Amino acid sequence: LEGELATMELDQWVEQLNECKQLNENQVQTLCEKAKEILTKGPNVQKVRCPVTVCGDVHGQFHDLIELFRNGGKSPDTNYLFMGDYVDRDYYSVETVTLLVALKVRQITQVYDLFDCLPLTALVDGQIFCLHGGLSPSIDKLDHIRGISPRGAGYTFDQDISETFNHVNGLTLVSHAHQLVMEGYNCAPNYCYHCGNQAAIMELDDTLKYSFLQFDPAPPHGEPHVTRCTPDYFL
Repeated sequence: LEGELATMELDQWVEQLNECKQLNENQVQTLCEKAKEILTKGPNVQKVRCPVTVCGDVHGQFHDLIELFRNGGKSPDTNYLFMGDYVDRDYYSVETVTLLVALKVRQITQVYDLFDCLPLTALVDGQIFCLHGGLSPSIDKLDHIRGISPRGAGYTFDQDISETFNHVNGLTLVSHAHQLVMEGYNCAPNYCYHCGNQAAIMELDDTLKYSFLQFDPAPPHGEPHVTRCTPDYFL
């Protein structure tokens, strides 16, 4: 994927994926190799500049991802930071994650955080700390975030922990995903098709002022094609 041809080809792939149509095996392999090349060059704490829109769990809800872009603005006009849980719990995980990877490769500085070579966290303008699961009791400084560790047991943390972490690291806000909230801000709307919650994204302007945009699930698109064949590139 080089030069003008690469841009044209990626645009065709993005257009195809926006219609919920899968790429073939060779295309997915090429896309993943390019994404890996981009992501392995990045640090564990990804630096992100404002303005940016911060998004939580997607969970393979493809049509709601399209609704998110409809409400928040399309890339590259809007910069996006996705904080994890791109797949599972829905019927369109392949289409969802492939579209996000394609957008990452096509818009390197407009879509952040994807795939297995991911940075662990992101830091917006040195002030807003973004991560997937939450704060760890074994890490109290950003300088301690090194390497990828196996996922272990989770921890609960309250406002005091967040405030202490912000104070120690000179931050103003912690933003994390991976938690369904009925009264608050969560990314995947109507989680697992039965929770009835609204979705929300956090929009940060160029002065770090934040606001939340809430939206309802995408309109029904008929019954999911649960009997369709799994692509050959998945075991």
